[in-house]
Amino acid sequence: MSSGVVNLAYLIAAVCFIVAFKMMSSPRSAARGNTISSFGMLLAIVITVLQTKSLNVTLVASALLVGTAIGAWLAKSTSMTGMPQMVALLNGFGGGASLLVAGASLHAGDASGLQALIATGLSGIIGAVTFSGSLVAYGKLEEWKFLDGLRPKGHQAIVATLFASSIFAMVPMIVSPPGEMWFWIACAIASFLGVLLVVAIGGADMPVVICLLNSYSGLAAASTGFVLNNSMLIIAGSLVGASGLILTQIMCKAMNRSMANVILGAMDASTAAKADDVYGGKVKSASAEELAMLLADAQTIVIVPGYGLAVSQGQHALKDLASKLTARGAKVTYAIHPVAGRMPGHMNVLLAEADIPYDQVKEMDDINPEFKETDVAIVIGANDIVNPIAREPKGNPIAGMPILDVDQARTVIVLKRSLSPGFAGIPNPLFALPNTLMFYADGKKGLSDLATALKDA
Repeated sequence: MSSGVVNLAYLIAAVCFIVAFKMMSSPRSAARGNTISSFGMLLAIVITVLQTKSLNVTLVASALLVGTAIGAWLAKSTSMTGMPQMVALLNGFGGGASLLVAGASLHAGDASGLQALIATGLSGIIGAVTFSGSLVAYGKLEEWKFLDGLRPKGHQAIVATLFASSIFAMVPMIVSPPGEMWFWIACAIASFLGVLLVVAIGGADMPVVICLLNSYSGLAAASTGFVLNNSMLIIAGSLVGASGLILTQIMCKAMNRSMANVILGAMDASTAAKADDVYGGKVKSASAEELAMLLADAQTIVIVPGYGLAVSQGQHALKDLASKLTARGAKVTYAIHPVAGRMPGHMNVLLAEADIPYDQVKEMDDINPEFKETDVAIVIGANDIVNPIAREPKGNPIAGMPILDVDQARTVIVLKRSLSPGFAGIPNPLFALPNTLMFYADGKKGLSDLATALKDA
């Protein structure tokens, strides 16, 4: 196959990726963008296989079919609540693949020259950090409690030592190639580094970590592209790496965090107030019938979806309730916090799945000024993103994080199964405010009960 045909195919694939990134910025076009990017990746794989004569086409085709089948099964079987964990795993697989390809290239003697050797080392180190860090991120998203006790004393000093050690381990590999042993030593050190980088991250910062790991996987792929001298891999990896870094910076800004602080660790939740001190004798609950009478008279209603809505898969029940409220003449809008759920855009996708009109969905900066004029704010399974304690400058894991100002609404309804803390592990004073009513129920069932009660209100 001529180099002209290969380069043209790679150009088409690159354009597909760029167009897909643009389309994925909106829920309206995200699905089409995903299809276009999939086509671009398939084209890049097919062209790479056809131009590499040493490859066993049958073996590659078989692996492609097996991988496609597994990917399709994961996509179909993974629920909305499990999507962040799946993204974390996919980031890890990308990093692990880059590590193995770099190691195989070094073993085969294909990595020669200073540039190729440096790229091999970086691909291995970044890939190892991404792989191990992503596995830890998966565990934290699954709320594996044993991970909380893995942060050692002197964490930052250990992280700095491991980082320096992994870089120094590359030196013998570069000076006296092939140096396979030193490559794997560097990767082993980097694997421990990845674990410690992520295990120290607080729950409230996990959406930022997912963005950062996504960027790492792209950087590892770009480095592998230099190892293999493959322009398509360099382009694709650079796009993922750059977009991941941009999104990480956006998320850090939304949470009032510096990227360095998120990477180096979060504050300890033990400094926050105890639940009994916050809730003792102050929390008021209400039934679906009582809340329906309140909603029947409301003119402006803001709905705040959270992870609990995703857990219960209550987005369609939510739309049904909102439709009934709108039919009564109420103005219904939805407030989206940048880190609601477990990954960026989690709630946007959830609402889009229920065909909720996009013009009713507002970002935090747009909706916050409206809460003072809101009759009722309905919080569904959200916690940390509406926790007033975040306004404190320090002393808790979410200190300084911008929140949705639901406490400024005339009445707040919190639909939640219990007073259990959010992912940050701290109590929420919102639940004990005089203008807050708790409605203890599963998200989907609670919304259905409210819709039913509203008929008779």
